[in-house]
Amino acid sequence: MQLKSYIQGRWFAGEGEAQQLRDATTGQVIASASSTGIDFKATLRYAREVGGPALRKLTFHERAALLKQLAKKLGEFKEEFYTLSYATGATKTDSWIDIDGGFGTLFAYASKGARELPNSKVYIDGDVEMLSKTGTFVGQHICVPLEGAAVHINAFNFPVWGMLEKLSPTLLAGVPAIVKPATTTAYLTELVVRRIVESGILPEGSLQLVCGSVGDLFDHLTCQDVVSFTGSASTAQKLRTHHSIVAHSVRFISETDSINSCVLAEDAKPGQPEFDLFVREVAREMTTKAGQKCTAIRKAIVPAAYSDAVVEALKASLAKVVVGDPRLENVRMGPLAALSQRREVLGRISELRREAELITAERIDLAGADHDHGAFVAPSLLYCREPRKAKALHHIEAFGPVCSVVPYQSTSEAIGFARLGEGSLVASVFTADDALATELVLGLAPLHGRLLVVNRDCAKESTGHGSPLPALVHGGPGRAGGGEEMGGIRGVMHYMQRTAIQGSPQTIAAVTGRWTRGAVQKDPGRHPFRKSFHELQVGDSLNSAEREVTLEDIEKFAALSGDTFYAHMDEEAAARNPLFGGRVAHGYFLVSAAAGLFVDPPYGPVLANYGIDRLRFVKPVKPGDRIKVRLTCKSKSLRADKGYGEVAWDTEITNQNGEICASYDVLTMVSEQRAC
Repeated sequence: MQLKSYIQGRWFAGEGEAQQLRDATTGQVIASASSTGIDFKATLRYAREVGGPALRKLTFHERAALLKQLAKKLGEFKEEFYTLSYATGATKTDSWIDIDGGFGTLFAYASKGARELPNSKVYIDGDVEMLSKTGTFVGQHICVPLEGAAVHINAFNFPVWGMLEKLSPTLLAGVPAIVKPATTTAYLTELVVRRIVESGILPEGSLQLVCGSVGDLFDHLTCQDVVSFTGSASTAQKLRTHHSIVAHSVRFISETDSINSCVLAEDAKPGQPEFDLFVREVAREMTTKAGQKCTAIRKAIVPAAYSDAVVEALKASLAKVVVGDPRLENVRMGPLAALSQRREVLGRISELRREAELITAERIDLAGADHDHGAFVAPSLLYCREPRKAKALHHIEAFGPVCSVVPYQSTSEAIGFARLGEGSLVASVFTADDALATELVLGLAPLHGRLLVVNRDCAKESTGHGSPLPALVHGGPGRAGGGEEMGGIRGVMHYMQRTAIQGSPQTIAAVTGRWTRGAVQKDPGRHPFRKSFHELQVGDSLNSAEREVTLEDIEKFAALSGDTFYAHMDEEAAARNPLFGGRVAHGYFLVSAAAGLFVDPPYGPVLANYGIDRLRFVKPVKPGDRIKVRLTCKSKSLRADKGYGEVAWDTEITNQNGEICASYDVLTMVSEQRAC
């Protein structure tokens, strides 16, 4: 079977000689791949002219809904994907991480897009910046989708998750993607893309697939394009310095293999839960996906006094791992992805053995497989007796089931050993001592993209050392590539242009769709709470009548709430307070009294008040002061298929002198239907 690329709205079989792809266990040829004959300039143009405009017509919420729909649809084909995944060398558990993990990432971004992004096409980044004395000239940052294509170059180890973890924030941002999976396992990615295309969920042009090399694609990149790469540091460096990347300042997001560490703190002695948890985690990271994870533990850094105990515990744990055909129920570790990968890993082990002793067997019995046809490497644990003199240990990565035990004498030395990797994706720390945890975290953080701290309290629910999560950044400094992927909405921002807008408050409000102070206040013609969601306009305002705040109000609120703080109840003590100079009203009384001034009581479109944001008490209110409220529709966001939208109201309480006493945003749910 020859894999096909999906480009310019059609499936294309490459021309000429194709690369053969083999089952990692049996060596049987299962597919071939070639991208020869693809017009990559036209492929980029198709993404920019067809996919991009189609995605940009949609709001963030509409794009989020597509991700959710896509995740559900792909779940219908899960068993088909699992069956083919075995050919990559993945066990059922490995496939769960790759396949279900990929679907989970789609769901996570769908949820974040709906909850954390507006139902609009523009993302407002931060608050309005006051640029003038009187407030007639202001600034605001906004983010809009780039108008190019996102080129995703993925590694071989996660053919499903690797694609979907990049695709989720890209599509949510409104940017089309050209996916180039590693050829070795591209057959699984191609199958998933086939099911995506068949579903018709995504707009045409928003996803294209290249099975084979990228040819001259990089020659045609522009400043509106993004390259997101996962793979080796050497390949990343080559791509990063491509003349088009440099000439056009093309955004380049890189996540590369690194030397990741797991530190057993000095308090985690043998017999302590953290010791056992550490051993379990190192063994798991060595054998999950046969150690072919960019986040896998390569250095197990342990107190010298416990090193013998760690070695024995790890050897015992690894001895229980059944290695063989991943299709068998009892197999816990399969082969590497290809024979070429096995040759590379064995070569790296040989280099490491110049500085460390291999303390596990080089060859083991296999279940349902043989060494001649399958790309098997035995779980390989090394012990470095003199890590201070070692060099290869801190710079050479064997991308397989390989880990080195590194003894240390002090916490600062442990930190130093982990930092010698010169930039890593992740490190983990096992300790029950928060002081040690703090010292290790602060020492490791500058050179690591993510840190996991495990103790007996969180271990049960911990997702583990090697599990990047959609809500958290996946990436790291230095050797790890210097980039970030995922990280929740942070990942979406990689595919958007941040622009600073300067102008009058009214102009800024018009551009952003969010009212800002100083912009025009509209007369809604009737109480704004009588308007349905669609009738409401940003800027609709209510200016209330006045209310005098009395001493009786203050005392009744204190009795009702139980808040008898001296500033409200003791005149003599309050007079000593330089901020008040006498008794003042409760801030929360002011908020309640303000509601009494602006609320329209009868049944209407306003369904509920679900919160208050940005509450600030600016000036104290004393007995005898008169307050009034200005309420303005600040922003609107429709909840699709819910029958209502979320409306934020900019609220300002002022006194009889026009001075601001409190300001906040009132958050309401407003029906799409008019009141009966």
